Amino acid sequence: MPTHEFVVVPPTTVSLPVSGTNARFPVRRIFCVGRNYLDHILELGNDAKEPPIFFTKPADAIVQDGATIAYASVTENFHYEVELAVAIGSSGHNIAEADALNHIYGYAVALDMTRRDLQRALSSKGSPWDVAKGFDESCPCGTIYPATSVGKIDDAGIKLTVNGEVKQQSTLDHMIWNVPQIIAELSRLFVLQPGDLVLTGTPAGVGPVVPGDVMVGSIDKLGSLTITVGKRG
Repeated sequence: MPTHEFVVVPPTTVSLPVSGTNARFPVRRIFCVGRNYLDHILELGNDAKEPPIFFTKPADAIVQDGATIAYASVTENFHYEVELAVAIGSSGHNIAEADALNHIYGYAVALDMTRRDLQRALSSKGSPWDVAKGFDESCPCGTIYPATSVGKIDDAGIKLTVNGEVKQQSTLDHMIWNVPQIIAELSRLFVLQPGDLVLTGTPAGVGPVVPGDVMVGSIDKLGSLTITVGKRG
């Protein structure tokens, strides 16, 4: 059988460390849930009656714990959003809520970095959010903690500090759609696959950062994620 040659160098596999092992979790796709905490919906002036929405980020938007990211280009309002990330471990389509947890490999702390001014401009026109959400280095993510070792985290605390000052603080049970509901709904729209990562929304308190700021996101049982904001990209 002939071997294939690629016309450009294939991208390397993006992966995240797994707690307690030298193995790594390969990231296939990144799905994100918008408007999934009522207090965050209200702080941005959106309609609380609207269901959460889905958007995506490219896998190579992943940034590892401890990294410095550039202040994003083409924005004057670069925002943090701390979130629970769910790592999918087995494939499924039209997954029942009652079976959703069986498709989870593990969990992590993640940041959904956002060009807020661009997002607002796009939203006002009914345009997609791609350039506001899916840019380079827009998805810092921490270590994956296997679900088998984490156990129940439905009401775990979630927090983000900037330069040591608490900016976001809530619990995961304040989600409008919980994790099984998110997985069930996403699996109606896509065939979920091992390696998919799902960011589940952010609580209130989102805000801007400037070069030199240090963000620390944390979730009970999932450790922390530390990211520094560097110079403008």
